[in-house]
Amino acid sequence: MTRIVYVNGSFLPENEATVSIFDRGFLFADGVYEVTSVLDGKLIDFASHATRLARSLTELDMRSPIEMDDLLAVHRELVRANDIEEGLVYLQITRGAASDRDFAYPSEDTPPTIVLFTQNKPGLADSPMAKVGIKVISIEDQRWGRRDIKTVQLLYPSMGKMMAKAAGCDDAWMVENGAVTEGTSNNAYIVKNGKIITRQLSNNILHGITRAAVLRFAKEAQMEVEERAFTVLEVQDADEAFFTSASAFVMPVVEIDGVVIGSGAPGSVSLRLREIYLEESLKTAI
Repeated sequence: MTRIVYVNGSFLPENEATVSIFDRGFLFADGVYEVTSVLDGKLIDFASHATRLARSLTELDMRSPIEMDDLLAVHRELVRANDIEEGLVYLQITRGAASDRDFAYPSEDTPPTIVLFTQNKPGLADSPMAKVGIKVISIEDQRWGRRDIKTVQLLYPSMGKMMAKAAGCDDAWMVENGAVTEGTSNNAYIVKNGKIITRQLSNNILHGITRAAVLRFAKEAQMEVEERAFTVLEVQDADEAFFTSASAFVMPVVEIDGVVIGSGAPGSVSLRLREIYLEESLKTAI
């Protein structure tokens, strides 16, 4: 089946979708994005993703080309048209295409570009990796300073993924001033003596939607949470570790820089949090 995508107000086959070569997302990474998971054909935590999208646009002085109610309708239609039971909906908004390349923003009447597409991911909720855990390496965090804005500037995270792959691992956790900031596409956590530890919110990390939900569920389950920075040595000395993201939910981490974390197997806290997150998120999926 040909995948149906959405470009600037139209649903069309992916092989008919086009964007201008002068689009600022292409030329300057001048754009923002969101990824919403789909489970049982329903959108997970859509309202929170929409809220963060609006914040990202505001922080970049970029206007939205679509109302949020209409955006929900587009998501639902793409899920329906592409018969997605488990998967993802990717959304990207850029500042649009001026008549030529110029570092200065185009005039305010330049329409933003909006693109959405789906990715079919059968077995997303029952990932084999969650049963065995993943291995990560640590790398220097060389990204720009406004990581709280979910921009399409993803070159360095992509490089980090490739560094991890070259080292025979699954992902990289980035380190700045001696402390872990986050993973290449996820928020990072350790567990020590039953306490969940994760970096506090700031401009240094993405304000993860899954992060917020998982921490809320953890507190509701009477788990202790501490929001502070932690070092790679603390990760290596932790009882367990994990990360959260919209596409992986809660993913156990069992090794960093060749050092086994805890027992070397997914820990009880991360496994329980994954279970709670999937159960509770499905209750409010739309």
